[in-house]
Order: sequence, then C-alpha cells, then structure tokens
Amino acid sequence: MKHLNIFLSAALIFFTCSTLNAQSIEKEIEKIANDAQGRVGAGLMLAETGEASWLNAEGNFPMQSVYKLPIAMAALSKVDKGFFGLDSMILVKKSDFISKKQYSPIRDKNPKGNFHMKVLDLIRYAVSESDGTASDVLMRLCGGPGEIMKYLAGLGIKDIYVKNTEKQMGLDYSVQYKNTSTPREAIRLLYLIYKGGLFKKETEKLLSDDMTNLLTSSRRIKGLLPKDTKVAHKTGTSGTEKGIAAATNDIGIVTLPDGRHLLVAVFVSDSKAPEAVREGVIARIAKTGWDKYVK
Repeated sequence: MKHLNIFLSAALIFFTCSTLNAQSIEKEIEKIANDAQGRVGAGLMLAETGEASWLNAEGNFPMQSVYKLPIAMAALSKVDKGFFGLDSMILVKKSDFISKKQYSPIRDKNPKGNFHMKVLDLIRYAVSESDGTASDVLMRLCGGPGEIMKYLAGLGIKDIYVKNTEKQMGLDYSVQYKNTSTPREAIRLLYLIYKGGLFKKETEKLLSDDMTNLLTSSRRIKGLLPKDTKVAHKTGTSGTEKGIAAATNDIGIVTLPDGRHLLVAVFVSDSKAPEAVREGVIARIAKTGWDKYVK
C-alpha cells in the first residue's frame, strides 16, 4: 500500500508539473499572438509523448495553400491504390489555369496550356512550390473536393474542409473562408504523417521530400530555428484586402536534435499586422516549442 501511495503521488506530481508547464507555454503563445493584431490559432505537440500546448485549438482558420497538403495526400493514396502512377502523364488544360494574380509557375512556363505533366511533378509543384494550377489538376484527378473530403474522413479527420478549387478562391476572396482547419486537426494530420503507414515507401518518401524541400517562406516555422534543422512543412498565404491579411500559416514536423519530433501548426488570420510581423509570430511560437524540448 505504501509503494502504491508513493507511485500515485509521483504520478500526480508529474501530471501537475506537465499541466503547469503546458499552461506556461500557452500563456507565452497567447502573448506572442497579440502582436498579430488578428486571430491566431496554434498547436505544439511532442509527437513521441502527445504532450501538447494550444491556442484556440478548435477555432476554424482559412488554410489557403496549407490545403494543398491533404490534396497531395489524397492523390498519393490514389497512386498507391493503382488509379494512376507517379509517372502517369496528365493533361493540363488552359482551362485549368488559375487567375494571373495567383501563383502558378507551371502556368507561367506554359502559357498556351494543353501540355502534359507527370503526377509526381504535379505533386512537387503543388507542395514544394505551392502552385495553384498543379493543386487544382490534382484535385480534378482525384475526383473533386468531395473525394478529398472522403479521403480525410477515412483518416478520421473531421475538421479540415477542402471545399473549393484554387481557381474559385481566386475569383472570390471570401471563398477561402470555406476551406478551413482547426489547429488541433492540423496537428492530428501531421501526427498521421509522422507515424507513417499511410502510404507505400516510395510515395511516403516523395511527400516527405516535397515538404522538406519547400520553396515558399522560410521565415515562419524555420525562421528562428538553427539553420540545419529538418522541417517538413506546408505554408499558406492569402492576399491582403483593405489592409487585412486573411491567412498567414505554416504547419510542419520539426526534427529535434535528439531525434524526437515537434509538431507545429500556426494559423494567423484576419491580421492587420505587416507580413514580417505575421511571419515573426509563427517563428516565435515554433521557437517556444523548440526551447521547451531542446535543453
């Protein structure tokens, strides 16, 4: 009985310390978030233990290009099931092109349209370069937004909504608010990627490489971390309307020096702050998690 009491006391102390530590981190995150002059949602989780800290964990935030990650995952799932191959050549029609104000390297390189690309290249452009046309072609290849939602539901993901194409978002600024995620569900998606087993070895490596070799902003999750830190992530960025930026986001898996993994999801929405400040908020929140686990 004495040993049981000692064990329970030790467990209670550990639980209390962990709770207080998480609360301290959450207060720090909230303090950092104030600089965004908008809505901020964030999650930090040590993948190996599940220990987590949150800000507005259940809030819905526009993903912008973060939503290309589940689209790419759905496409890779189709590859593994034999619907098409990584080397399958897919027709990219001029009608697939997103608007000129939106980012699309493959459109800019092939302005006349009606060219073919391998599936693996479409995925690389969608994830690593955040190409909106590539993302829309992948969505079409998968069968539309409904099929992406079915794929997410099959993973047990309930609060990530992929409802529209990039082309539709480019035509109506408000449409991006239909394509949302909560910080908690973004962390859940990252955990599934971290855990592995979603894809065959080749497709899993392709996704990991594309997320690690991201060519969009390095000033967010990676911004304040040591230069050689491995980060597999996906950013998302909206335009600015009437001085307000709808979305400045980054979600990713950070490999810590001891080999453990920190899952990070930060969404900055409806912000009046300059881009440098918004990105700085994301970087500082990620660094808060880093400092907690790297001694």
